[in-house]
Amino acid sequence: MNFPFYIAKRYLFSKSSNNAINVITIIAATGVVIGAMSLFIVLSAFSGLKDFSLQFTNVFDSDLKIVPASGKTITFNEELAEKFDKVAEISAYSKIIEERAFLQYKGKNHIAYIKGVDSNYVNVVPVDSILYLSEWFQYGRNEVVIGTATALKLSIGINDYTNLLEIYVPTPGTGQITELNIDRAFTRERAVAVGFYEVNEDVNGKYVFSDFELAQSLLSLDSTVVSSIEIKLQPDTDEELVKAKIFEILQGQDILVKNRIQQNDALYKMLNTENIAVYLIFTLVLIIALFNVIGSIIMMILDKRKNIKTLFNMGTTLRKIRLIFFLQGTLMTTLGGLLGILLGIIIVWLQMQSPFVYITSSLPYPVKLKAINIVVVFVTITLLGIVASKIASNRVKASLLD
Repeated sequence: MNFPFYIAKRYLFSKSSNNAINVITIIAATGVVIGAMSLFIVLSAFSGLKDFSLQFTNVFDSDLKIVPASGKTITFNEELAEKFDKVAEISAYSKIIEERAFLQYKGKNHIAYIKGVDSNYVNVVPVDSILYLSEWFQYGRNEVVIGTATALKLSIGINDYTNLLEIYVPTPGTGQITELNIDRAFTRERAVAVGFYEVNEDVNGKYVFSDFELAQSLLSLDSTVVSSIEIKLQPDTDEELVKAKIFEILQGQDILVKNRIQQNDALYKMLNTENIAVYLIFTLVLIIALFNVIGSIIMMILDKRKNIKTLFNMGTTLRKIRLIFFLQGTLMTTLGGLLGILLGIIIVWLQMQSPFVYITSSLPYPVKLKAINIVVVFVTITLLGIVASKIASNRVKASLLD
């Protein structure tokens, strides 16, 4: 193994007497470096963009969320609440009532979800981080916090006590709604908007936050019935352990316990799919660049025909001669890949420290250095380099030795 490696290293770093082969080798090596660097930069940029996209939902969503597996509600009484209080891994939890509602303000309409939360909600979700204007509502009052998209659609302002926001929820069991029973078909509450929240385009027009009792009154629900329970965990807590304790406490009820990823599974699936698509596209570009490596090795084989014959006459087997050129190609792609990754790390680090690429004039393009991206690029370039080198080294035929 040492002899083929020594010869391969000499062929890689020494100049050929044919300038054309030197140029082809330089082009092939440069293509590997640029390909590896580009793949790493793109993956780092996507990692940054992914974290940037998720930072809003990560603030808005709780660590764990208990929801009914079927139906709309679960039972949560005082006895169950006491058991939850004894779970050391739970920092705080909040009871939630959520239902679709019809909003009306000065003749303008909008459909959203009324989300009634109790006073513990501010300990589960940092509401100060999502508030865009004014303040959170006070409990025990008919006050709500709405999204900026809802506010724009309804043209509603803050603390407008002369024109209250009307919230309608269908009354259970009213059957088909007609003009004769329309007054009895909806339960109505009036509230004042005391604040706006801002998360993302999807959420900003989706929820209207209210006091738990206000939502309970609107839906005519029993005090032991909730739509979900949102939980904040203690730092460095094992999610699976807490889930097991929750299932034990709520045994007999058909529930699901979702973490942050599961609460946004569609968003995570979309981002992961896009990440794979970007990786495959740039891997294809890298494969095209590695054709230059194949061409470079084949040209080197033809240029070294006399040397190959000499090695063969000295007792070197055909297999070891092929191994020489295989190792040459593998060394070229591996070293080129490492150099490309190093250049990519430098560029990404510079973007993080002193941004030079911006999405807008004030928003730098987000990037993130992740060890997994280094591993993915290195493994990709190494495997593709091995395949390319194997293809090229197989061009060493017995006919060359005649």
